Amino acid sequence: MPKTTQTLDVPGATLAYDVRGALPAADGRLPLLLVGQPMDASGFGTLASWLPDRTIVTYDPRGLGRSTRSDGDVTNTPQQQAEDLHALIGELGGTVDLFGSSGGAVTGLHLVATYPDDVGTFVAHEPPVLAVLPDAEQAFAAERRVQEVYRDRGWGAGMAAFIALTSVQGEFTSDFGRELPTASTFGLPADDDGSRVDPLLSGASNAVTAYRPDVAALTAGSARVVVAGGIESHDTLTWRTSAALADALGQELTVFPSNHGGFLGGEFGQEGQPEAFAARLREILDAAG
Repeated sequence: MPKTTQTLDVPGATLAYDVRGALPAADGRLPLLLVGQPMDASGFGTLASWLPDRTIVTYDPRGLGRSTRSDGDVTNTPQQQAEDLHALIGELGGTVDLFGSSGGAVTGLHLVATYPDDVGTFVAHEPPVLAVLPDAEQAFAAERRVQEVYRDRGWGAGMAAFIALTSVQGEFTSDFGRELPTASTFGLPADDDGSRVDPLLSGASNAVTAYRPDVAALTAGSARVVVAGGIESHDTLTWRTSAALADALGQELTVFPSNHGGFLGGEFGQEGQPEAFAARLREILDAAG
């Protein structure tokens, strides 16, 4: 599907976004906006290729990928990202269907709560909203431990600790972090290059994991909200946050194939089940009709 790339100036940033297909769509369907965070648009290429009949829009959040920021900040908040998406959706014509992955799902939660008319159907795939967990205090402590390892020992050690965090089955205890895998366990570089700018490990995205969804606004608004989790994520951190959020919204968790990155088809060296993932997404979007 041909792809055009454009930019949009918003307060404090210039956003780069891609459009695959026609605007407006010839069949009258809403554009489908795919959003990640801290992942940029480069992670959605395979998923978009399995949805050739939809107009697909992807974008890089401010300060990530091709999008620049001039606001002097390095943090990534759902509130700011939602304002950026609201501006982008206005540029696209006013209403979209939305698929949000990870931090992108958290941005979507704030967008839908604040601007419900922006979205027809919103699929929130594994939003890491730790505050909804019964063991939230222990989960936040585990997150801080990962960031401490990153600050003290660099990217490889920090990423190994993050993988351990996301692999925990069930509730967290105060024991997390006493013993952690080394970088070499996962084939990661053990050398420390001195860099501390990774948004996943540095704390720049702490506002994402600390975000508390507005359940009343999400249930009262006009947008259809579907909370989803990958079957291979079962009982890990982002499955549990998704299940707890779905329960708070009075719905059953919608199950997708594969894992947290189940839509990936080689991006970042990861292979999910993108064809099956796209089919499940299509099923959910079509059900809204």
